[in-house]
Amino acid sequence: MNIEEYRDFCMSLPGTTEETPFGPDTLVFKVGGKIFALTDLQTFASFNVKCDPERAADLRERFDYVLPGFHMNKKHWNTVLVGAGAPDAQLREWLTDSYQLVVAALPKAVRAELLATAS
Repeated sequence: MNIEEYRDFCMSLPGTTEETPFGPDTLVFKVGGKIFALTDLQTFASFNVKCDPERAADLRERFDYVLPGFHMNKKHWNTVLVGAGAPDAQLREWLTDSYQLVVAALPKAVRAELLATAS
């Protein structure tokens, strides 16, 4: 996966916006105003995704390219190294899981609005 494919995939998820709130080098994807993925625009060596705490720990144990979230709450975020062996389908799965975790935590009205715009 390259940065264009990463961006295209994130933007394909309903209600996704992109921003650079941490400076011009960090690309952030949000849904409902909440972050679900971010990466460095210059290197695209890794990206951060939200993850269920138990699954986050399991993924870190199973894959050497999954690390505790860099500059994030390490209980809820993983950093995934790009180009270190993870198939693109797996990367897309983890991005989707992160998106769905964030959507599930949004207020009911916001979730309903997302569903309405996705249809």
